[in-house]
Amino acid sequence: MSLATLIKRLQDIMRKDSGVDGDAQRLAQIVWLIFLKIFDYKEETAELEDNYEPVIPKGYRWRDWAVGASPKEQLTGNDLLDFVNNTLIPVLSGEEIKDKDEKMVIPFDSTDERSMLVKSIMTNSVNYMKNGYLLRDVINLFNEVDFSDSNETHEFNDMYEGLLKGLQSAGTMGEFYTGRAITRFGIEKVNPQIGGTLADWACGTGGFLVDALQYMRAQIGNDPSKQKMLQHAVRGGEFKPMPYRLCVTNLLLHDIELPNITYGDSLDQKTFSNYNEDDLVEYAALNPPYGGVALDSDLKAFPADLRSSETADLFVALTVKRLKKNGRAVIVLPDGFLFGTDNAKVSIKKYLMKECNLHTIIRLPPSCFAPYTPIATNLLFFDKTGPTDAVWFYRLDMPEGYKHFSKTKPMQREHFAPVDAWWDDRKEIKDTETDTFKSKKYTIDEIIVRGYDIDLCGYPTAVKEILSPEDTMRNFIEHRTALNEKLDHQLAEIQKLLGGVL
Repeated sequence: MSLATLIKRLQDIMRKDSGVDGDAQRLAQIVWLIFLKIFDYKEETAELEDNYEPVIPKGYRWRDWAVGASPKEQLTGNDLLDFVNNTLIPVLSGEEIKDKDEKMVIPFDSTDERSMLVKSIMTNSVNYMKNGYLLRDVINLFNEVDFSDSNETHEFNDMYEGLLKGLQSAGTMGEFYTGRAITRFGIEKVNPQIGGTLADWACGTGGFLVDALQYMRAQIGNDPSKQKMLQHAVRGGEFKPMPYRLCVTNLLLHDIELPNITYGDSLDQKTFSNYNEDDLVEYAALNPPYGGVALDSDLKAFPADLRSSETADLFVALTVKRLKKNGRAVIVLPDGFLFGTDNAKVSIKKYLMKECNLHTIIRLPPSCFAPYTPIATNLLFFDKTGPTDAVWFYRLDMPEGYKHFSKTKPMQREHFAPVDAWWDDRKEIKDTETDTFKSKKYTIDEIIVRGYDIDLCGYPTAVKEILSPEDTMRNFIEHRTALNEKLDHQLAEIQKLLGGVL
């Protein structure tokens, strides 16, 4: 089945159901279905090995209730709705249900890692669909995908990526998706190597993690031992349930058997001084949420001087803390971090530049995250090889032919070509039209003199002249007089053409 056909059929079915209202609910509905389908396929594959015991109890596996030998044997209609709403979701969430004898039992009471993963996905999952026959159609649509066929698996991965990208237009859901152009560029420059671990403490749907997996998978060749290393190549954390489910399913689709994604607040997992060697990673790549307000528990987990009220700032400090010696990282941050000079922001920038070499800041063009947010963003690249001596800034301008990026004309990886050319042959570039720098290196001493305001090599902005009320009125009258004169002239020309009729 082609990608376009699968998506169209899925949309056509779910639009008929009165319980599903919009893109966000459609995604929430299908993500737990996709998860159970994928998880059961992985279980069936593992069962080919000796002594493997399936995690999900018999009767609740996808193959037991979602598949039938014939249409007559498939649960559908109200029977399917009753089973899904009152049995399947509660059981796989680890809840009690009544057995045949009306006794309360917990059919799924296992506490191993894979069982807890299933429970974390299914807890708070909701079946929005109210029509059991349409729900059966959706289930059967997923049953048409043969994951043993590598081509179909690739097609399904593409479909899932398309659904994730659709989050950009699903209201506030867009905050969970970072454009592939940005994640791929960031991962390529961080250059994670097989055998190391890359973390994203605010992973959303897992864009950075998936690109890191693909980048490291290309290094494997025919070495089976390196293939196993991929299982531990990425880790992450996500605060909100919907993107958490999306990310775990995304990693399952990319052959990670037990995704190491923590559901919860990455900022208050431990107090700052209690992170040990097991908590550290070789690489980090993240796009923390902009404008997030730190919780009291977040602030208490950090030293007093680093307690910024903005979560994005705290993620910078957290990444520095949890990066191993010689580790490398990239963080997507708004302009506010660069020019902010309040006490906490300055302290975090000092901490970053003392503990790490902040070697590069790429100023991204406006509308990179359109249509979700117009906030100006930057890529900060640093490594834990020593303190910062100097920082290179590079302003990536809009590509020729673009006024702004949009849903139909998003940023592409090839738009980073000017940075790729500059990256290994760095030179200062002056913008002669605006008398500013498109690229320039600033020493740490110059940055200190500026009070750690690192809003440098930014985009030129037009300076607005503020006029007095008298000058404003005078300009208005002059402009109106000029327009009246032009209009009188044009009317006279028309009258002349009409032979003076007017």
